[in-house]
Amino acid sequence: MRPVTHYARSGDVSIAYQVLGEGRFDVVFVPPAVSNVELGWDVPGTRVFLEGLASFARLIHFDKRGTGMSDRVTGAPSLEIRVDDVRAVMDAAGCERAAVIGWSEGVAMSAVFAAAHPQRVWALVLYGGAARELRAPDYQWGLTEGEAIREISESRAAGDQGAFAEALAESGMPTGGATEIAALAQLIRQSASPGALEALARMNVQIDVRNVLPAIRVPTLVLHNQGDRRVELERGRDMAQRIPGAAFVEFPIEGHMTPAADMPRVLDEIQRFLGDVWENAGPFQMPERVLATVMFTDIVGSTVKAADLGDARWREMLERHHQLVRRELARARGTEIDTSGDGFFAAFDGPARAIRCACAVTEAVRPLGLEVRAGLHTGECELVDGKIAGIAVHIGARVASKAEPGEVLVSSTVKDLVAGSGLTFEARGEHELKGIPGQWRLYRARG
Repeated sequence: MRPVTHYARSGDVSIAYQVLGEGRFDVVFVPPAVSNVELGWDVPGTRVFLEGLASFARLIHFDKRGTGMSDRVTGAPSLEIRVDDVRAVMDAAGCERAAVIGWSEGVAMSAVFAAAHPQRVWALVLYGGAARELRAPDYQWGLTEGEAIREISESRAAGDQGAFAEALAESGMPTGGATEIAALAQLIRQSASPGALEALARMNVQIDVRNVLPAIRVPTLVLHNQGDRRVELERGRDMAQRIPGAAFVEFPIEGHMTPAADMPRVLDEIQRFLGDVWENAGPFQMPERVLATVMFTDIVGSTVKAADLGDARWREMLERHHQLVRRELARARGTEIDTSGDGFFAAFDGPARAIRCACAVTEAVRPLGLEVRAGLHTGECELVDGKIAGIAVHIGARVASKAEPGEVLVSSTVKDLVAGSGLTFEARGEHELKGIPGQWRLYRARG
């Protein structure tokens, strides 16, 4: 009997999920680009995978927003929003901590979730993914942006002709039998339209989580098929090398999606890894490091302004400024870390929310006759007595020092993580940051 489909509320969107199995620990499965918690049971490979996981764990699997049984949305949801959906599903299913398994497009989501919410993840499995989609001077795999856009446009044109689902299924699972290919094509056709797939593809090609991977501190297993024609084997190996202590296993399997006949060897590797981690884990301890986006703001020309207004009026102005900043922090789920004179230091678990908060602050204080500059950076931070510290904090402060009045300046790491958010950026060139090695590419953000 198939599990009952439930819904978790994430913001104003309902996310479909199912729970099955009664194992000694929880596993959350983050699926590829297109899934369907109900039709997936008709795809032999998917069924073997889900039943295999549920044989030794309590399995929670879901459909990403915009696909499958989850609510449809306009455009493509950002990585940050989809990471929030993982947390919403875990909360709805009564899951405090879990091993997270990400497959294909679900790899980037799973990696960011593990780095940003280490208290919710005790192990991580990444299958068939990559740290970055596009080729770059320091990344030799993938297509150029122009090549990727042309390929996406061609795929959309083919999709409008009606055979897109079969083509995707056959190319993704070249060794699958006719029955399995037909079932996978049916799932794709009923779970995402050609337009939805195009929007997702255009968003996904902008994702780059290379700077996130070193912040993953949970035991990690990276899996990859040797004959993966969509994501080269070398990209999986590269990803494993960027994660501290990660193990890498490759399978003699053709294709990006694994058919039922080959699935048992994948399940054996996952079960062995998770069982070993669970058996050898000590008592749970709160993590000492976490991926966070830090924001620094300060009032431009505050000394001159204070002298012009006098002490009493300046205190009133500062109080009103602080009220406005704290209002925007609350709206964006930011945490105030410190306040010093006319400046704020805050942290967020999502970079897009941090950018929008900073932009909102610069606009909110203008009626007071104030100009605020802001700087943001995303990186691994140390948790010390409930506060955050470390090199990422220093980088954020240095980025803020480069901002012009009324400007929100971000590091390239922040920009790379907000694909699909609707935010736009203007390149501000490469800069030296005092006390920080190397050249840093900075961008002006516009909400």
